[in-house]
Amino acid sequence: MNSSISVNAKIGKNVKIGNFCIIESGARIGDNTTIGDYCVVRSNVIIGENCKFTAYCEIRDNVIIGDNTSMGSRCTISANAVIGKGVIIKYGFVLTDTPKLSENDSKLVGSIGDNVLIGANVTLMPGINIGRNSLIGANSQVRKNVPENEVWYGIPAKFYRKII
Repeated sequence: MNSSISVNAKIGKNVKIGNFCIIESGARIGDNTTIGDYCVVRSNVIIGENCKFTAYCEIRDNVIIGDNTSMGSRCTISANAVIGKGVIIKYGFVLTDTPKLSENDSKLVGSIGDNVLIGANVTLMPGINIGRNSLIGANSQVRKNVPENEVWYGIPAKFYRKII
C-alpha cells in the first residue's frame, strides 16, 4: 500500500484504505469503513462506521460523516460540512463553500440530512441544506434548501414531489 496515513489519525477496526490515499492528522475513521484509491481525508474529519468511498474522493477539514454513508468516485466535500447517516451519493458530487465576506471571510457550508439519495454529477451550492429522506436527481444544481421528504431535480433544482 502506497498511502500516507498520519500517526495522529485514528483508524477503526477492519478499515480498508486503498492505494495512494492521504489521511491527515486528527482524522477519525470508523470501523468497517472502506476508503478507495486516491482519496484524501483532510485534518480532523470524522467518518462513521460502515462507510464506503470509491476512488478520488476528497473530504476537506472538519467534515463529519455519519454511519453507513457511501460516495461514488470523484466526490468533493468542502470543509466543515455535516453529512448524515445512511446517505448515498453517486459519483461526481460537489458540496461547495464560499467566503461570506460580510462576516470576516467565514465560509458558507451546506449540510445533508440522514437517508438522503443524491444522483450523479450534482452540485450543492454554498450554505444549502438538504433535509432528511430527500432525493436529488442526477445532474442537478441545488441552489435552495431542500425540505425533508422531497424530490428535487434540474438546473436549478426545483421541487418535483413529496416522498410519502
